[in-house]
Amino acid sequence: MECLFIEYPKCSTCKKAKQWLEERQTAFEDRNIKEQNPAKEELKEWHEKSGLDIKRFFNTSGMLYKEMKLKDKLPEMSLEEKYDLLSTDGMLVKRPILVTEKGITTGFKPEEWEKLL
Repeated sequence: MECLFIEYPKCSTCKKAKQWLEERQTAFEDRNIKEQNPAKEELKEWHEKSGLDIKRFFNTSGMLYKEMKLKDKLPEMSLEEKYDLLSTDGMLVKRPILVTEKGITTGFKPEEWEKLL
């Protein structure tokens, strides 16, 4: 089973996650989030399938998130507005993202990833 691995190659957590997948000889499609930002439809589908809070899809430690003062703005936004915002720039999206037939998760927690593979 091949999964989709969405990363920002300069991100140290993404590098660890990629190495983790390679060590387990997991087949995956690699996608650079800065070059190929997820579309609104993808984000919506992943959010619904993941069962995660939409906030888990935001890169809350990123510079862009902080510059845009999203901590204060997000609570006032509708879900559709959040999808629209996430689809504008890959640097707003939490990474890495792992998309498998079993589910979707953001960030790298090996125990969560193990369950999805």
